[in-house]
Amino acid sequence: MKVETSITVDEDLLEAVDKLSGKDKNRSEVIEAAIQAYIAQVDRNTLDAKDLEIINDRADELNEEALDVLDYQVAL
Repeated sequence: MKVETSITVDEDLLEAVDKLSGKDKNRSEVIEAAIQAYIAQVDRNTLDAKDLEIINDRADELNEEALDVLDYQVAL
């Protein structure tokens, strides 16, 4: 369901939106796509931060495992 709203943006930003919209899209479609992309990026950043926290919590264990694997390599 679409809901009509009103926002205030900088004039230069609105001109950029108008350039992007061109003949095939209207302002609302461009702004909606931008908001969706922004939300997706925020979600990705949140997941990346959680992943980094997990990696950092297990860094010592992972480093020990990597060193153990290196011990099995044949010297060149």
